[in-house]
Amino acid sequence: MPRLARLDAPGILHHVMGRGIEGNKIFLNDSDCDDFISRLAAVAKDSALAIYAWALLPNHFHLLCKTERQPLASSMRKILTGYAVNFNLRHSRQGHLFQNRYKSIVCQEDRYLKELVRYIHLNLLRAGLVNDFNELNSSPWSGHSALMGKIERNWQDCAYVLSFFGDGRNQRKAYLHFVKQGLPMGHRPELVGGGLIRSLGDWSAVMALRKRNERQASDQRILGDDQFVQDVISGLDDMVKKNLRLSGQRPDIAELTSRICKKHNISQVELCSGSRRQKVVEARRILSWIAVRELGYSGAEVARYLGVTTSCVNRSVSSGIRPAIEDYIK
Repeated sequence: MPRLARLDAPGILHHVMGRGIEGNKIFLNDSDCDDFISRLAAVAKDSALAIYAWALLPNHFHLLCKTERQPLASSMRKILTGYAVNFNLRHSRQGHLFQNRYKSIVCQEDRYLKELVRYIHLNLLRAGLVNDFNELNSSPWSGHSALMGKIERNWQDCAYVLSFFGDGRNQRKAYLHFVKQGLPMGHRPELVGGGLIRSLGDWSAVMALRKRNERQASDQRILGDDQFVQDVISGLDDMVKKNLRLSGQRPDIAELTSRICKKHNISQVELCSGSRRQKVVEARRILSWIAVRELGYSGAEVARYLGVTTSCVNRSVSSGIRPAIEDYIK
């Protein structure tokens, strides 16, 4: 059976997993891990990917990221090919390092981002690579330590993740509490399994659905509920068009701003002034949502343009309210 094409577009959230060939280790020492992390940092700093969570284990890795300025395949090729070449040189070996191609799952952000961040970062603890949360909080081999403020990773979008846990000083406390609640859950097949099991939670839910002769849309490349799966599948043509924007054909923020201001009858100066007038706030929300989710700009880029905080942009993007995109992007 031929392999299914990958799904990708600017603003799409992906859970990426890669394993060593025949289960072999892909990280043998700290130098290997540092090399891989430096490659993650490079694509993030280049605004190719927004990186929210990651974990390095001896024979595999997890990555939660969002496509920005170039397709996921281009970013992963840059990371994995360069890493494999250097790994072989360091350890005097030849041949393939990774098992087949990496696995990527398109994820429903509002429903699964927090769950995936927790699941990915608990991998080190579940695998016994750290002994407790104190060690996990400071471990350099996952993105959890950056979210806890223990290790500085200015390329990891911690602000966006923490924005899901309230405002101000209590964000990290709320995040850590949420992560700790996930430890008793153990392995989560619904987050990495296939088809309906991802949407429904486990096989008992799938069997119950079948007994009732009910059907839900499913796709092994997608983690999301029935409606999300249908929306992604029905939007494949649009996703191809969006990918073209990654190659330099997307509207810039100034052009998008001009269209939004004209539609809402406000000035660009007012839009970027921090005004709390309802019409301006709504226009700012629409600009943030489209620029990040549809055009692949980072929250920080949009925040700098608007003169607001990244958290403000992130709240607009994570609101779940989809604007009428076709009114602003032709």
